[in-house]
Amino acid sequence: MNKLLATLIAGLFATSVYAQTQAQSTTSTGVPATSTATGMTPATGTAVTPAAGTTVVGTDATGTSGMAGQTAASTGNASADKDIAKANEKEAKEVAKQDEKISKATAKANEKKAKAQHKADKKIADANEKVMKADPEDKAKASAKAEKKIAEANADAHETMIKADEKAQKKIVDANADKAKAQNKAAEKTAKAVAEAHKDAAK
Repeated sequence: MNKLLATLIAGLFATSVYAQTQAQSTTSTGVPATSTATGMTPATGTAVTPAAGTTVVGTDATGTSGMAGQTAASTGNASADKDIAKANEKEAKEVAKQDEKISKATAKANEKKAKAQHKADKKIADANEKVMKADPEDKAKASAKAEKKIAEANADAHETMIKADEKAQKKIVDANADKAKAQNKAAEKTAKAVAEAHKDAAK
């Protein structure tokens, strides 16, 4: 009886230890943070009411990729540290350059869309005004004519906005690709510099 009890206690203890080990293992295994080179957000300060189906293009021009703006840990090798610093500086400049292109493309697209919306609003207002001024017997005819003009005004604005978005998106995609290339180049130079530092240290 005592042996059976001891066996049960030992089994429960082993199960408890295993469960705690599994829980600690799960807790300590974090999911690495992911980043995206093409994370885009609407530009601030531009209030545009786009036509249905269009979006205000933009991106977060404050974000940088790779190691730009970061201070790499010293390798203990002056030459390697210098190479790493130069690589990071070059990447930071390229990222800033591409961010500026993205910002300009976004601003230009939003400006075109705002003008298109303003033009459509004016046409719609003019059409509605003519309906209001029309004689009672001509109201129905004026209203039908106004509906056609309003539909055309909205369609024209919509088309302009789509083209503005398309043009800006192409520039943004190209800029983000160049930022990714700069990041990759900096990472490559950094890895080579660290490898050289380790090689020198092993001599």
